[in-house]
Amino acid sequence: MNNIVLFAPEIPQNTGAIARTCAATGTVLHLIKPLGFDISDAAVKRAGLDYWHLVDVRVYEDVGEYLRKNGDGDLWLLSTKAPRSYADADFSGGVSLMFGRETSGLPEDLMARYRDRSIRIPMKPRARSLNLAASAAIILYDALRQQGFPGLMEKGILAVEDDFQ
Repeated sequence: MNNIVLFAPEIPQNTGAIARTCAATGTVLHLIKPLGFDISDAAVKRAGLDYWHLVDVRVYEDVGEYLRKNGDGDLWLLSTKAPRSYADADFSGGVSLMFGRETSGLPEDLMARYRDRSIRIPMKPRARSLNLAASAAIILYDALRQQGFPGLMEKGILAVEDDFQ
């Protein structure tokens, strides 16, 4: 199983886009408070997130609660400050990919604790960062590629429709 873990996400559109990626891939979405937006049923319906029911969303009060309930054996931290590229990571088993808040990233103490499991997406030196939703999709799909895209369609939608005619 793969997991996307968002530490204190601030921008609802990013979390919405990541939730859609999770829905399309069967990935669990973990949200660590505080959240910069409302995820109540009414708010989700108002935002038109018609795929939200397809996502397994789990919410935690803090990082400690997340780690107590899920452990850290498959945890990878993503940060522009990480020492190595995600291309060096082995995602062949199930993974938990933790991303920090849009404005400040992950806490320094957490990054220090998991320095050997901290990775980044290579980019030009003057670029501050990529969009959170784009970053999550890049890393998740590399993990899925390494795992052989388990449970995902092997054919495009048109080819699948042809099978039913």
